[in-house]
Amino acid sequence: MTSAIDKHLGVHAQALTLRSQRTELLAANLANADTPGYRARDIDFKSALAQASGNAQQGVHLQTTNAGHIGPKMVNGAPAPELKYRTPLAPSLDGNTVDAQLEQAAFAENTVRYQATLQFLNSKFRGLMTAITGQ
Repeated sequence: MTSAIDKHLGVHAQALTLRSQRTELLAANLANADTPGYRARDIDFKSALAQASGNAQQGVHLQTTNAGHIGPKMVNGAPAPELKYRTPLAPSLDGNTVDAQLEQAAFAENTVRYQATLQFLNSKFRGLMTAITGQ
């Protein structure tokens, strides 16, 4: 059940959570740039956001008949985004697929989008506070 605040914030609260998760993945990629065999990971933000907001095209649904059955992995009450592995443009000899320049660019872009989403949510909360206090 969604609350009135969830409806007012729309998809932006979920976007903030996904951007935070993506930041962690990109930071892990950068931290493991010199680790032999490390495979760079990322999420498809668009499909993950559609999945989190319930607008994803539904695939196969597995029916659980027992509470002990394993369900989908959940993060903050929403299904966890599917991790994708990057295919490198120029693979290294040690099997590491991290391209530091690509990762830094993706990290910077994600940071800017995270801040924009945060500012948008901040303005939504300011609007709610104005409505509550009647100013």
